[in-house]
Amino acid sequence: MGNVSHVKSKFFEPQGVSAALVSASASATTLVIADGGPYGNLTETITLYSSADNSGITFDITGTDGNGDAQTETLTGPNAGTVNSANRYLTVTSIVGSGGITTDIQAGILGTGTATGTVFAGRTRIRGMQGATKAAAGNVVFSNTSITGTALFTVPTTGAVSSIEPYIPDNAILFKAGAYITLPISAITGLTVFYDG
Repeated sequence: MGNVSHVKSKFFEPQGVSAALVSASASATTLVIADGGPYGNLTETITLYSSADNSGITFDITGTDGNGDAQTETLTGPNAGTVNSANRYLTVTSIVGSGGITTDIQAGILGTGTATGTVFAGRTRIRGMQGATKAAAGNVVFSNTSITGTALFTVPTTGAVSSIEPYIPDNAILFKAGAYITLPISAITGLTVFYDG
């Protein structure tokens, strides 16, 4: 068995839909951040909701991506509904409108589809994992280099509530340029990943 003296762990927990997790409903131009993340160590799509037409206002969302790097995007405000960010955020530090808000705006997380995260951003080996599934099928995918990189390891879930403890050989799975995870939000309760770090 190889040297495992530097094995670390990271817990990933999909959050699910939460329409006002990031910022409660308010009419201030600068939204007050209630929970800036990280959201279960995973990146999330940010949502803005208003019951009125705020489509004439743009909102600058500032935060970090899955690697912890700064990112900002400008999102057109909602028109009696919800709009979603194009980017996924590990953390959110501010949401600032370009003008006066017509009716209260709240910010949350989409919490559907897939969530992504960084296990380790450098050369590493995945040693093992433990977790639990929900009653939905899906695949947990580990990719090399980035979220959209080459998938090196996939763990399917069956759609039954069960544990996740796949067999991984003693030499583990090598990720030469970083290990990145994609989780189906509807299928995973939580997952602890063991890796070299």
